[in-house]
Amino acid sequence: QVQLQESGPGLVKPSQTLFLTCTVSGGSINTNYYCWSWIRQPPGKGLEWIGYIGYSGDTYYSPSLKSRTSISRDTSKNQFTLQLSSVNPEDTAVYYCARVYRGYYVLYDYWGQGTQVTVSS
Repeated sequence: QVQLQESGPGLVKPSQTLFLTCTVSGGSINTNYYCWSWIRQPPGKGLEWIGYIGYSGDTYYSPSLKSRTSISRDTSKNQFTLQLSSVNPEDTAVYYCARVYRGYYVLYDYWGQGTQVTVSS
C-alpha cells in the first residue's frame, strides 16, 4: 500500500523559508505514470494546488506561487520536498503531499494526512 507522510516545522516566522518533506513508502517516486504533488488548505478555504514534480524530476508550479516555490526530490530516500520562501501569515494552512496518477485522467489517488503550518512571529 502506498503511503505518504508530511514532515517539517509547524511554526515558521514571517519572511523565512518553509521546508517540508514528503516521505513515500510502498512505491517508488521514480516510477513512470505518477507525479508527486503539494497542495494546501488555508483555514476556512478550499484546496489550493501548489505544484508537482514528475517521476523524472520535471517540476510545475501554480502561477500564483511559482516565484516562491521549489519542489525537489531525493530518490535515494524516496522523498520529495517543498520549499516556500518569504512566507507570510497568508501561507498558514494545512499542507498535503499527494501522488498523482497521469493517464487518460488525472487522479490524486493517495494523500498524506496533512501537516499544519502556521506562519507567525
